[in-house]
Amino acid sequence: MTLPVVLVPGLGLGSESYAPTVEHLDAQYEVVTLPGYGERVRRGDDLRTESLAERVAERLSAPSVLVGHSASCQIVVATALARPQLVKGLLLIGPTGDVEASGWPTLAARWIRSAVWESPALVPPLVPQYARTGLISMARAMEVARRYDLAAAISRLECPTVVVRCRHDSLCPPAWAQRVADLAHGEAWTLPTGAHMPVLTNGSELVTFIKRIAGVYNGQ
Repeated sequence: MTLPVVLVPGLGLGSESYAPTVEHLDAQYEVVTLPGYGERVRRGDDLRTESLAERVAERLSAPSVLVGHSASCQIVVATALARPQLVKGLLLIGPTGDVEASGWPTLAARWIRSAVWESPALVPPLVPQYARTGLISMARAMEVARRYDLAAAISRLECPTVVVRCRHDSLCPPAWAQRVADLAHGEAWTLPTGAHMPVLTNGSELVTFIKRIAGVYNGQ
């Protein structure tokens, strides 16, 4: 594959969250962290999705495939809408952004239903990432992210888009994943194992989808 890949971590996660993915990636790549997404929120940080998308766009030096996970899917979609000439494909991993299910009680219940399926082996890599970003930063970023209407935004996309979720991901239910894919005129796939952290548990499979997107763009 010839297109560079830009990966944006999910809420609270850092660049190391993509380590199990990029170890299988035979392409130039960059992981872009943001306030609430691998970095602590500082005074004056603009957490609006469109503003975070501008930060991602500033890092794009060539047409690229963008990868988002969970709440950062909204950011890469906003980047594609703002800079369509630089975003040639999207991989949305377990996207959130359903404003019809964005209340805190609903999100908390879905998170719990997903978390019970995650392996205890994920605790050691997750704890330092969440600690570095900080729970207050995560809460502030999520308060903004949960109000972004991904369905309304994604219907305006013009690049190849693939939505991937895992079987036990309640934060991204199958009907929601399919709706997002349909609105983007893309594809929805459900992996048979895992929950909401496929970046840590299904890295090699995610690379297959990145290559699939690059292949569509290259006409393969």
